Amino acid sequence: MSVASQVHPEYNYKVVRQFAIMTVVWGIVGMTVGVFIAAQLYWPALNFDIPYLTFSRLRPLHTNAVIFAFGGCALFATSYYVVQRTSQARIFSDKLAAFTFWGWQAVIVSAAITLPLGLTSTKEYAELEWPIDILIALVWVAYIITFFGTIVVRKVSHIYVANWFFGAFMLTVAVLHIGNSMAIPVSFFKSYSIYAGAVDAMMQWWYGHNAVGFFLTAGFLGMMYYFVPKQAGRPVYSYRLSVVHFWALSALYIWAGPHHLHYTALPDWTQSLGMVMSVILFVPSWGGMINGIMTLSGAWHKLRTDPILRFLIVSLSFYGMSTFEGPMMAIKTVNALSHYTDWTIGHVHSGALGWVAMVSIGSIYHLIPVLFNKPAMYSIKWINVHFWLATIGVVLYIVAMWMSGVLQGLMWRAVNPDGTLTYSFVESLQASMPFYFVRFVGGLFVVAGMLLMAYNVYKTIRTPNEEFSNAPENSPQPQAA
Repeated sequence: MSVASQVHPEYNYKVVRQFAIMTVVWGIVGMTVGVFIAAQLYWPALNFDIPYLTFSRLRPLHTNAVIFAFGGCALFATSYYVVQRTSQARIFSDKLAAFTFWGWQAVIVSAAITLPLGLTSTKEYAELEWPIDILIALVWVAYIITFFGTIVVRKVSHIYVANWFFGAFMLTVAVLHIGNSMAIPVSFFKSYSIYAGAVDAMMQWWYGHNAVGFFLTAGFLGMMYYFVPKQAGRPVYSYRLSVVHFWALSALYIWAGPHHLHYTALPDWTQSLGMVMSVILFVPSWGGMINGIMTLSGAWHKLRTDPILRFLIVSLSFYGMSTFEGPMMAIKTVNALSHYTDWTIGHVHSGALGWVAMVSIGSIYHLIPVLFNKPAMYSIKWINVHFWLATIGVVLYIVAMWMSGVLQGLMWRAVNPDGTLTYSFVESLQASMPFYFVRFVGGLFVVAGMLLMAYNVYKTIRTPNEEFSNAPENSPQPQAA
């Protein structure tokens, strides 16, 4: 083997292409379901008295589709791409990589069938029943072997920091999933958790918040640490800070789950521990956000002409906002107002739509031309339109939910001089209805942007390279080195 082939091996882009395309497809599916159930909250008749279309069954379908189908495919695509590029080595096993793709799609399709049928374990973000849980575990172990196997056979001594975040996300999610999904099957479609009472709640939110902490944060920080410097054409602002960010996040995030269980049967010391760890978590989170944004030092002018970079940098702004808001909401006195209200929904979506979706979209826009050997995306103008659709949609959504949530919290705790409640629950619901309509409109903006992205990706793939000069307001963009 020549020196050149060792330095620039032939990478496996097939599996990356597959996951990248399905990221867009499942993004549209998951977000469309989200808009539909948002519409149901304003127009309840939209369930059409069909049990499979009720909010209670479609809501877990929405969360699983946007987190594990859209977000999961984005993580598979980017981690497989980044680990090959930064290791200068072909992926460890093409067959295992192919198994992770088809196995993950099987998991997603199984969820899309079973959840509307009402087959659920009832655990938040872990609703899928035991046979699907076993398939998830098998796919995930294959994923870990493929990723870390590539690290082992790397042609360079250094392990780039993005791979540290990807690796931590994979290992932790495996432990979380297996630990929380331990159950006793009573039939092929039904099982019961091996845990009981407060212990079950503790296990669930240890899993549930770390699904946010590691699946929706650490994994996407791996994405950020590769694609922001690459798209900006600048080195990471502080490599030392990125390592501190990694270890602090890994050490602290795992303890934050109990803040979901304030004022419950969980022991008070456990609730307080979750609160304290959540508040401390603000520091490394903002360290990572500042590191990402400051990577643009000397290159801020690129934001005027590069909407892909804009997606990536604005996602970091939402990450910073969400990781300030989360610790604040974990404080017991704030939590007494915010918990169980739409404020929590707004917080989740500022992270999910503002951080996770935007950094994923920016990364996929960067990847598509590289994966399909194109000079650029078909239309930079359309990417710019998508950016504004996404930004306006997210802002409408989260501001509406913040206002609705604070209103609900204040109405629920308002009491008359004789100690009776001032407002009924129905009155608080009526007060929230205008905000539900604004949320629905925000969701429409987000889905419209995803549809435009899908068409742009299709045109990029199908258009011959020599015709790119005729594309709408196109311009070159950074390619992978």
